Amino acid sequence: MHKETETKTEKKPKRSFRTRLLIFFINLLLVMIACVGLYVLFVFLQMPSLDSVLHETREPAIIFLDKDGREIRSDNRTMGAAVSVDTLPPHVWQAIVSIEDKRFFKHGAISYRGTLRAIVVNMFHGRFAAGGSTITQQTAKNIFLSSDKKVSRKIQELILSWWLENRFTKNQILDLYMNRISLVGGMRGVDAAATNLFGHSAQELSLAESAQIAAMLKAPTSYSPLKNPDKNIKRAKVILIEMARQGYITMDEAKIAMQKLKPAAQTADKNLFRYWTDFVKDEVESRLGEINEDLYVYTTMDAKLQKQVAASLTKNIGEYQGAIVAIARDGAIVSMVGGDNYQVSQFNRATALRQPGSAFKPVVYLVALENGMTPDSYVNDSPFSVGDYNPKNYDERYYGGITLATAFAKSVNSVPLKLTKEYGIDTVLNMAARLGVGSNLKREYSTVLGASEMTLVDLTTIYSVIWNEGKSVHPYAITKITDSSRNVLYSRNPSEEIVILQPQTVEYMKDLLHEVITKGTGKRANAENVLGGKTGTSNDNKDAWFIGATPEYVMGVWVGNDDNSPMDSKITGGTLPAVIFHDSVE
Repeated sequence: MHKETETKTEKKPKRSFRTRLLIFFINLLLVMIACVGLYVLFVFLQMPSLDSVLHETREPAIIFLDKDGREIRSDNRTMGAAVSVDTLPPHVWQAIVSIEDKRFFKHGAISYRGTLRAIVVNMFHGRFAAGGSTITQQTAKNIFLSSDKKVSRKIQELILSWWLENRFTKNQILDLYMNRISLVGGMRGVDAAATNLFGHSAQELSLAESAQIAAMLKAPTSYSPLKNPDKNIKRAKVILIEMARQGYITMDEAKIAMQKLKPAAQTADKNLFRYWTDFVKDEVESRLGEINEDLYVYTTMDAKLQKQVAASLTKNIGEYQGAIVAIARDGAIVSMVGGDNYQVSQFNRATALRQPGSAFKPVVYLVALENGMTPDSYVNDSPFSVGDYNPKNYDERYYGGITLATAFAKSVNSVPLKLTKEYGIDTVLNMAARLGVGSNLKREYSTVLGASEMTLVDLTTIYSVIWNEGKSVHPYAITKITDSSRNVLYSRNPSEEIVILQPQTVEYMKDLLHEVITKGTGKRANAENVLGGKTGTSNDNKDAWFIGATPEYVMGVWVGNDDNSPMDSKITGGTLPAVIFHDSVE
């Protein structure tokens, strides 16, 4: 009998608990790594194009310059002029590196030493007291322009930091940082800070000013040399010492620079030019159409005169509204103030239609002078009526037989009406058209006394023709428009002047205007450099005007209420507007 042999299956030895636990944690770690990897991949896929983050999408900027080529204001400008390590004075970028990331040129995208030091400091203080971000990381954050604390944003920042380090040189990364950092007034870049705080470009920054800008990097508002100069100067001194310790400058140079640290001066109020730049922008759009690139607009603005004019209006206007326009002999608008507070009202009163009152009368007197009358010719000031229209003199007083010069100086109403009746209302309207206005004028006798509305710009143009020796004047605000590369897109091509008034007529008219400020209603406007002018007051004192001339320009002033309500009966063209004119030109 054969014996069956039993085959026994060998049993695997049981794994120990420790082994199973180790395998579990290894698998868990692998799963976690896979999850983290997938999450990082997900975050990466949500990032914008790495190339596109370097190029901002924004509205085109318009930079407005005055007649001397100096910037007075900009629209939609978010960054200063581009700067570079290669073109800036070395102390500008050295001040930044010395305080923000002194090992910037030695480490990669992340400074592990700096990160570890920040962790220790923060743990010791029990709060966030120090940061370990490198300039590269800060650049990445500035490119994203987000202060979001999400983990996904931090991961994107790190990815972008590594990408920047592998794509660009250290100098190029520093260039990006200096051009993107937000420091002042909603604008970014070292050049914007230099311009707004110190009044010149980053190329002209001194060692002291560079330290003061670098001091702002910690917290732009808290360490602003304008808003918190003491904190700014204290930190700037620390930066100067650091620069010396790191070998960028000597300790003697640091001490000299410390003596030059000072608060930043208040920059000029940009609202000073807001009515003007709004006015100019409309013309830019009418000439170029849709704006899809940065533009430099060279204007006729006299910034010094503008400041003086705006100050006069603010000082004297009181409860009313006002506007001022000044036009040079060739038609260049050298000043325009559309109100005394742009923040309260953006309505430009210099371009609003209002009744000119007696300020329109020179048009009638020009007709009379062209037809052989002189300032010494006698006229009769007595009541006048045409149909139902029977206006009275302002004070209801009549002078009888007086000279044309006296009638003009006292701004009587009957004389220009009688002159219009004699020479014809169409002749008067024709004269207004020759002088450059007339499209809104009504064919009525009331137009003679200024009942037809016109703008302050139009009214000032009438007088500009007189003071331009009778030659045509076409007001303009722009001399040239270029793109950011200074390629000329528009250049003014002035038309040839046309003789509107004969020399004798002009001289007689100048005599009449001079008598207004010496013997008539415009005495308050008289000053050493004032050649002549004319007052104007509309019905019920709703509008008050003074238009006067100096050797350089003709200036028009309007005062009234936006809702067209009457002013105090004491407000006439010879009072408040004449005073504002006087203070503007003196």
